[in-house]
Amino acid sequence: MIEISNLSFRYREGEDLALRNVSLTIPSGQFVGVTGAAGSGKSTLTYAINGIVPHCYPGDFYGAVRIDGHDTAETSLTDLSRLVGSVCQDIDSQMVSSVVEDEMLFGLENFGFPKDEIEGRVTRALADMGISDLRDRAISSLSGGQKQKVAVAAILAMEPAVLVLDEPTAELDPASSKGVFDLLARYARIHGTTVVVVEQKIALLSAYADRILIVKDGGVYLDGAPADVLAHADELRESGINCPRATSLANRLRARGLYAGPVCRNVDDAVAAVEEVIA
Repeated sequence: MIEISNLSFRYREGEDLALRNVSLTIPSGQFVGVTGAAGSGKSTLTYAINGIVPHCYPGDFYGAVRIDGHDTAETSLTDLSRLVGSVCQDIDSQMVSSVVEDEMLFGLENFGFPKDEIEGRVTRALADMGISDLRDRAISSLSGGQKQKVAVAAILAMEPAVLVLDEPTAELDPASSKGVFDLLARYARIHGTTVVVVEQKIALLSAYADRILIVKDGGVYLDGAPADVLAHADELRESGINCPRATSLANRLRARGLYAGPVCRNVDDAVAAVEEVIA
């Protein structure tokens, strides 16, 4: 579904490459988490997938990005947005309407979805995000977290083949963050949608993603299953990425020769590791 070949990009106003020789293949239906330190290039990577780079941010673009066979540099943003639904980090810049219902309707009506489908799509997406009660609210009256949920719902209503989300839980509390990831994982499983999420909360990524990419200095530093990536905890820490506490605990036990089991990703894993140590 996503094929990136030898991609490098430098913003017109920048001196250094924001992305350096990135090559990736992401199949349909895979849930991919992307993380890295500030300025590592992770957001630019999402811009390359949804076509914002190079269409909106001009610069030096090398290599190729293809979404379901469509070259993003040669395909219009309008056509790309039918394939790739995006939720940006700056939610306010994404909102185009003054009322939640109108925000939900904007993409559906502009892309010409059948009128007899629209109401059902809006109702389902709002219910899935747990924000049906916000339907008639003014966008300006919403909290940052509520706006993020509306933005995600508006994209889900269009059922794109690819979802790209840049820190969709930045304004959300832990319970709401888990709820969003529950929805994304379930949505990807049901619809076979490819999901790419940039997220600082690596514990969330390790719990839900099929695959984690660590971006560093504009390149993909680590790429693998969550347990395989977390096995590089010391390298992640040096790159400014904090591992889940369960992983850190297990790694300390391993360093003392007390534990030799698999990498711990969550509390249940850590409990099992401690029980093994004290048995």
